[in-house]
Amino acid sequence: QVQLVESGGGLVQAGDSLKLSCAASGRTFSNYGMGWFRQTPGKERDFVAAISRSGGTTAVADSVKGRFAISRDNAKNTVYLQMSSLTPEDAAVYYCAAYIPPGALSSYLTKRKSDYRYWGQGTQVTVSS
Repeated sequence: QVQLVESGGGLVQAGDSLKLSCAASGRTFSNYGMGWFRQTPGKERDFVAAISRSGGTTAVADSVKGRFAISRDNAKNTVYLQMSSLTPEDAAVYYCAAYIPPGALSSYLTKRKSDYRYWGQGTQVTVSS
């Protein structure tokens, strides 16, 4: 089992940047692919970005393409979400999650929420206009 703790959320103004971090503990971090999802009240938890266990493959949602980037540091057991040009539509609780790639494939990537086995508690991002 792996424990995930997000940090870095807060209140920013539209156009600002923010970097979220997710620290993992409990198992070998490099065995897991990682992702970020976000959720607003009354709505589904939506995919934002994902990165393979090796870090060599990444994907982001169309809604954040060109503004958000995901990265990881396996030596620090941490995954990051760099967010720029934030808009009020980006305001949400952001969740970090981990998945186990089939066959331990280092480049495997998934955007499906159901594939993610472990979740953090979330960090709130608020964007004022």
